[in-house]
Amino acid sequence: MSFCALILAGTRPGGDPLARELGVAHKGLIMVHGVPLLVRVAQGLRAAGAAQVLVACDEGPVAELARAHGCTVSLANRSGPSASVRDAFEACGAPLVVTTVDHALLKPEWVRQLVDETPADADVALMLAERVKVEAALPGSKRTWLRFADGQWSGCNLFYLNRGGASKAIDMWQGIEANRKRPWRIVIGLGFSTLLAYGRGRLSLAEGLARLGKRIGISVSLVAAADGLAAVDVDKVSDLEDVRRLLAP
Repeated sequence: MSFCALILAGTRPGGDPLARELGVAHKGLIMVHGVPLLVRVAQGLRAAGAAQVLVACDEGPVAELARAHGCTVSLANRSGPSASVRDAFEACGAPLVVTTVDHALLKPEWVRQLVDETPADADVALMLAERVKVEAALPGSKRTWLRFADGQWSGCNLFYLNRGGASKAIDMWQGIEANRKRPWRIVIGLGFSTLLAYGRGRLSLAEGLARLGKRIGISVSLVAAADGLAAVDVDKVSDLEDVRRLLAP
Protein backbone atom coordinates (compact mmCIF):
# COMPACT_ATOMS: atom_id res chain seq x y z
CA MET A 1 0.00 0.00 0.00
CA SER A 2 1.24 3.46 -0.88
CA PHE A 3 1.36 5.93 1.99
CA CYS A 4 2.65 9.36 2.86
CA ALA A 5 4.87 10.02 5.87
CA LEU A 6 5.32 12.94 8.24
CA ILE A 7 8.42 13.71 10.29
CA LEU A 8 7.70 15.91 13.27
CA ALA A 9 10.65 18.29 13.56
CA GLY A 10 9.18 21.39 15.16
CA THR A 11 11.25 23.34 17.67
CA ARG A 12 9.90 23.68 21.19
CA PRO A 13 9.96 27.12 22.86
CA GLY A 14 13.51 27.83 23.95
CA GLY A 15 14.93 25.22 21.59
CA ASP A 16 15.73 21.56 22.16
CA PRO A 17 17.90 20.93 25.27
CA LEU A 18 19.99 18.22 23.61
CA ALA A 19 20.66 20.31 20.51
CA ARG A 20 21.64 23.21 22.73
CA GLU A 21 23.95 20.97 24.78
CA LEU A 22 25.64 19.73 21.61
CA GLY A 23 25.93 23.22 20.12
CA VAL A 24 23.77 22.63 17.04
CA ALA A 25 20.86 24.74 15.83
CA HIS A 26 18.31 21.92 15.72
CA LYS A 27 17.97 18.31 16.81
CA GLY A 28 17.52 17.20 13.21
CA LEU A 29 21.03 18.46 12.45
CA ILE A 30 22.74 16.21 15.01
CA MET A 31 25.16 13.98 13.15
CA VAL A 32 25.40 10.21 13.48
CA HIS A 33 28.39 8.91 11.56
CA GLY A 34 28.24 11.79 9.11
CA VAL A 35 24.48 11.73 8.49
CA PRO A 36 22.03 14.20 10.12
CA LEU A 37 19.18 12.69 12.10
CA LEU A 38 16.61 14.21 9.74
CA VAL A 39 18.19 12.54 6.73
CA ARG A 40 18.41 9.16 8.48
CA VAL A 41 14.70 9.23 9.32
CA ALA A 42 13.70 10.35 5.82
CA GLN A 43 15.80 7.59 4.26
CA GLY A 44 14.17 4.98 6.48
CA LEU A 45 10.68 6.13 5.51
CA ARG A 46 11.47 6.13 1.80
CA ALA A 47 13.02 2.69 2.00
CA ALA A 48 9.80 1.49 3.65
CA GLY A 49 7.81 2.71 0.64
CA ALA A 50 6.67 6.23 1.52
CA ALA A 51 5.47 7.95 -1.65
CA GLN A 52 6.01 11.38 -0.11
CA VAL A 53 7.87 12.53 2.99
CA LEU A 54 6.71 15.71 4.71
CA VAL A 55 8.73 17.46 7.39
CA ALA A 56 6.93 19.68 9.90
CA CYS A 57 9.54 22.24 10.92
CA ASP A 58 10.28 25.95 11.08
CA GLU A 59 11.95 27.77 8.23
CA GLY A 60 15.72 27.62 8.61
CA PRO A 61 18.53 25.11 8.20
CA VAL A 62 16.36 22.04 8.85
CA ALA A 63 13.82 23.14 6.25
CA GLU A 64 16.65 23.74 3.78
CA LEU A 65 18.09 20.28 4.52
CA ALA A 66 14.67 18.68 4.10
CA ARG A 67 14.13 20.28 0.70
CA ALA A 68 17.65 19.37 -0.40
CA HIS A 69 16.81 15.73 0.25
CA GLY A 70 13.52 15.77 -1.63
CA CYS A 71 11.15 16.21 1.31
CA THR A 72 8.15 18.52 1.35
CA VAL A 73 8.28 21.12 4.11
CA SER A 74 5.09 21.61 6.10
CA LEU A 75 5.65 24.51 8.44
CA ALA A 76 5.35 23.39 12.06
CA ASN A 77 2.11 24.55 13.65
CA ARG A 78 2.77 26.75 16.67
CA SER A 79 -0.10 25.06 18.50
CA GLY A 80 1.99 21.93 18.87
CA PRO A 81 2.72 18.54 17.27
CA SER A 82 -0.91 17.46 17.13
CA ALA A 83 -1.77 20.54 15.09
CA SER A 84 1.13 19.80 12.73
CA VAL A 85 -0.25 16.29 12.30
CA ARG A 86 -3.66 17.72 11.49
CA ASP A 87 -2.17 20.04 8.87
CA ALA A 88 -0.36 17.13 7.21
CA PHE A 89 -3.42 14.87 7.40
CA GLU A 90 -5.57 17.50 5.76
CA ALA A 91 -2.96 17.95 3.02
CA CYS A 92 -2.24 14.27 2.34
CA GLY A 93 -5.17 12.34 3.72
CA ALA A 94 -4.95 8.70 4.73
CA PRO A 95 -2.91 6.61 5.02
CA LEU A 96 -0.24 8.64 6.81
CA VAL A 97 2.70 7.38 8.86
CA VAL A 98 3.87 9.80 11.56
CA THR A 99 7.22 9.70 13.34
CA THR A 100 9.74 12.06 14.93
CA VAL A 101 13.04 13.54 13.80
CA ASP A 102 14.94 11.90 16.67
CA HIS A 103 14.01 8.34 15.61
CA ALA A 104 17.63 7.79 14.62
CA LEU A 105 17.52 3.98 14.42
CA LEU A 106 14.39 3.91 12.25
CA LYS A 107 14.41 0.80 10.07
CA PRO A 108 12.18 0.29 7.02
CA GLU A 109 10.98 -3.04 8.41
CA TRP A 110 9.54 -1.31 11.48
CA VAL A 111 7.47 0.97 9.29
CA ARG A 112 6.41 -1.93 7.10
CA GLN A 113 5.37 -3.92 10.18
CA LEU A 114 3.23 -1.01 11.34
CA VAL A 115 1.55 -0.66 7.95
CA ASP A 116 1.15 -4.39 7.25
CA GLU A 117 -0.16 -5.37 10.70
CA THR A 118 -2.70 -2.58 11.00
CA PRO A 119 -6.18 -4.11 10.48
CA ALA A 120 -7.94 -2.79 7.40
CA ASP A 121 -10.81 -1.47 9.50
CA ALA A 122 -8.59 0.34 12.04
CA ASP A 123 -8.59 4.11 11.89
CA VAL A 124 -5.37 4.49 13.86
CA ALA A 125 -2.54 2.18 14.89
CA LEU A 126 0.28 2.78 17.34
CA MET A 127 3.51 0.82 17.66
CA LEU A 128 4.74 0.11 21.17
CA ALA A 129 7.47 -2.21 22.42
CA GLU A 130 7.40 -4.58 25.37
CA ARG A 131 9.95 -3.88 28.07
CA VAL A 132 11.47 -7.35 27.81
CA LYS A 133 12.22 -6.76 24.13
CA VAL A 134 13.63 -3.29 24.68
CA GLU A 135 15.92 -4.43 27.47
CA ALA A 136 17.01 -7.49 25.51
CA ALA A 137 17.92 -5.29 22.54
CA LEU A 138 19.54 -2.51 24.58
CA PRO A 139 20.31 -3.47 28.20
CA GLY A 140 20.27 -0.53 30.59
CA SER A 141 18.20 1.70 28.30
CA LYS A 142 16.20 4.29 30.25
CA ARG A 143 12.66 4.50 28.90
CA THR A 144 9.26 5.60 30.17
CA TRP A 145 7.18 2.48 30.85
CA LEU A 146 3.41 2.18 30.64
CA ARG A 147 2.22 -0.57 33.00
CA PHE A 148 -0.65 -2.78 31.86
CA ALA A 149 -1.89 -6.28 32.64
CA ASP A 150 0.14 -7.74 29.80
CA GLY A 151 3.40 -6.11 30.84
CA GLN A 152 5.24 -2.82 30.58
CA TRP A 153 5.40 -0.97 27.29
CA SER A 154 7.26 1.95 25.75
CA GLY A 155 6.12 4.09 22.84
CA CYS A 156 7.99 3.85 19.54
CA ASN A 157 7.08 7.25 18.07
CA LEU A 158 5.43 5.46 15.17
CA PHE A 159 1.77 6.15 14.39
CA TYR A 160 -0.38 5.14 11.43
CA LEU A 161 -3.42 7.16 10.43
CA ASN A 162 -5.07 4.53 8.27
CA ARG A 163 -8.49 5.98 7.48
CA GLY A 164 -10.38 9.24 7.48
CA GLY A 165 -11.74 8.58 10.96
CA ALA A 166 -8.25 9.21 12.29
CA SER A 167 -9.12 12.91 12.31
CA LYS A 168 -11.05 12.27 15.53
CA ALA A 169 -7.91 10.88 17.15
CA ILE A 170 -5.95 14.00 16.32
CA ASP A 171 -8.35 15.98 18.53
CA MET A 172 -7.15 13.90 21.49
CA TRP A 173 -3.51 13.70 20.41
CA GLN A 174 -2.28 16.70 22.34
CA GLY A 175 -3.78 15.53 25.60
CA ILE A 176 -2.34 12.05 25.22
CA GLU A 177 1.10 13.45 24.41
CA ALA A 178 0.99 15.70 27.44
CA ASN A 179 0.12 12.77 29.71
CA ARG A 180 2.21 10.00 28.16
CA LYS A 181 4.27 9.79 31.37
CA ARG A 182 1.12 9.81 33.48
CA PRO A 183 -0.98 6.92 32.11
CA TRP A 184 -3.50 7.24 34.94
CA ARG A 185 -4.67 10.55 33.51
CA ILE A 186 -5.24 8.94 30.13
CA VAL A 187 -7.15 6.05 31.65
CA ILE A 188 -9.32 8.35 33.80
CA GLY A 189 -10.73 9.85 30.62
CA LEU A 190 -12.01 6.43 29.57
CA GLY A 191 -14.56 6.07 32.37
CA PHE A 192 -14.92 4.32 35.71
CA SER A 193 -15.03 0.72 34.46
CA THR A 194 -11.79 1.17 32.53
CA LEU A 195 -10.15 2.89 35.48
CA LEU A 196 -11.23 0.03 37.73
CA ALA A 197 -9.83 -2.58 35.35
CA TYR A 198 -6.57 -0.66 35.09
CA GLY A 199 -6.30 -0.22 38.86
CA ARG A 200 -6.83 -3.94 39.43
CA GLY A 201 -4.16 -4.75 36.86
CA ARG A 202 -6.66 -6.37 34.51
CA LEU A 203 -6.45 -3.97 31.58
CA SER A 204 -4.18 -4.97 28.72
CA LEU A 205 -2.63 -2.32 26.52
CA ALA A 206 -4.56 -3.48 23.45
CA GLU A 207 -7.82 -3.37 25.39
CA GLY A 208 -6.99 0.08 26.73
CA LEU A 209 -6.40 1.40 23.23
CA ALA A 210 -9.60 -0.24 22.00
CA ARG A 211 -11.56 1.45 24.79
CA LEU A 212 -9.91 4.75 24.00
CA GLY A 213 -10.98 4.43 20.39
CA LYS A 214 -14.53 3.49 21.32
CA ARG A 215 -14.70 6.53 23.56
CA ILE A 216 -14.04 8.86 20.62
CA GLY A 217 -15.84 6.78 17.99
CA ILE A 218 -12.95 5.19 16.10
CA SER A 219 -11.00 1.94 15.97
CA VAL A 220 -7.52 2.07 17.54
CA SER A 221 -5.11 -0.84 17.13
CA LEU A 222 -1.87 -1.84 18.85
CA VAL A 223 1.08 -3.08 16.79
CA ALA A 224 3.62 -4.71 19.11
CA ALA A 225 7.12 -3.99 17.86
CA ALA A 226 9.07 -7.07 16.80
CA ASP A 227 12.32 -5.25 17.59
CA GLY A 228 12.79 -3.58 20.97
CA LEU A 229 15.11 -1.02 19.40
CA ALA A 230 12.05 0.60 17.82
CA ALA A 231 11.43 2.28 21.19
CA VAL A 232 14.83 4.02 21.23
CA ASP A 233 14.92 7.70 20.33
CA VAL A 234 17.48 10.43 21.01
CA ASP A 235 16.42 12.56 23.97
CA LYS A 236 19.72 12.78 25.83
CA VAL A 237 23.45 12.35 25.33
CA SER A 238 23.41 8.74 26.56
CA ASP A 239 20.78 7.93 23.90
CA LEU A 240 22.99 9.47 21.24
CA GLU A 241 25.96 7.44 22.44
CA ASP A 242 23.88 4.26 22.25
CA VAL A 243 22.71 5.11 18.74
CA ARG A 244 26.20 5.89 17.50
CA ARG A 245 27.48 2.61 18.93
CA LEU A 246 24.64 0.60 17.39
CA LEU A 247 25.11 2.24 13.98
CA ALA A 248 28.90 2.11 13.98
CA PRO A 249 30.24 0.90 10.61
